[in-house]
This record gives sequence, C-alpha cells and structure tokens, in this order.
Amino acid sequence: MIENLIGETHRPGRIEVVCGSMFSGKTEELIRRLKRAKIARQQVMIFKPAIDTRYSEEKVVSHDHNCIDSTPVKDTQTILKGAQGHGYDVIGIDEAQFFDDSLVDVCNRLAYNGMRVIVAGLDMDYLGQPFGPMPKLLAIADEVTKVHAICVKCGSLAYASHRLVKSHAQVMLGEKDEYEPLCRECFKKALEEDQRNARSKNLFEE
Repeated sequence: MIENLIGETHRPGRIEVVCGSMFSGKTEELIRRLKRAKIARQQVMIFKPAIDTRYSEEKVVSHDHNCIDSTPVKDTQTILKGAQGHGYDVIGIDEAQFFDDSLVDVCNRLAYNGMRVIVAGLDMDYLGQPFGPMPKLLAIADEVTKVHAICVKCGSLAYASHRLVKSHAQVMLGEKDEYEPLCRECFKKALEEDQRNARSKNLFEE
C-alpha cells in the first residue's frame, strides 16, 4: 500500500503536488516519496527540466545533496512518451514551474492511466506571483503538501523566495547567493526596498 495516511485500502492513479518557497524541502520530500516507492518494489520514473543543471545534469538533487537518478527533458510531451507504456507505477516530476501549462494535461493523463504522479515545484516566482503551471496543478491535485523554509530575517515560516540579484527574468536558476526565503511581512518589505532602490537608480541615471 502506498503511504496510506488516511485509512484508504486502495489508491488508484492520483496527482500529489509538493510546493513551497526556495529552500523549503520540496525536492527533499519528492525524493523521499520516490525512494519509498522503490523500496516497495514499485516501478519509478523521474523527470526534471533539462535547464536545471545546478547540481547535476542527470540527477534530481536537493539542497541537502540527497539525490535520485532522473531523466532531463525539454518539454512535457517527452514526459508523456517516456512514462506511458513502460509499466511504471510512480512518476516523479521536479521543478514543475519551469514547464508550460501542458504539464497539467500530461499529469492528468498519467493519473487516469493509473499512475501515481508526484510533482514538486515553486508555487510563486520572485515577485510573489503564481509560477508557470503550478496553480493549475494545485487545483487538479488529489493531494497538496505545502512545505516551508524559515525566514532568514525574522525566523517565521517562509512565504516566498526573494531574489537578491538584479534580474527581471522570471526563470533564473540560483542558490543562496541569488535567493533568500522570507515570510510574508519581510517579503513585502524587501520588495518595497527593491522598488525604492530601483527608483533611486533611475533618478541618478537621469
């Protein structure tokens, strides 16, 4: 039986989403669930976006350097082709926010085919806005787990990922030198400070 947390005796195809800010343990939780499935002798396949090469080109690696083998892919259709017809019981997908909205349909199709789909990703970008397909994945999920880092400013539960470097690109890979987890209040203050600094710079350049 797969992680029977609520008394079920049968768990058909389903979608589980693990979300949160940077450094909250999303990938750690994904790896934990996938390794448990492997211990249970289930057939497991893991995918990640090819652009994520921070720790490894081939493996899914958490910030704590736990890892599991994976297949890097450039698009969601490659996930669908790689997952279907091979007898997999469990499909893992890391950094889901980097894929487009077609990931929602892919996850639904896999779940309707009887697979347990476990997805991990950032629910918000550096501006606190919903990120990529994550909002829709949260809506269709059978189970949602929101994990939290600790705010580096005040010690509260972190709400969002604040970008420390100047870039307006929504997608920017980074670690502790580029991002920090902040609670809602500290995140609001940080964004306001960023805006003041940007206005001051524009006035100076004029």
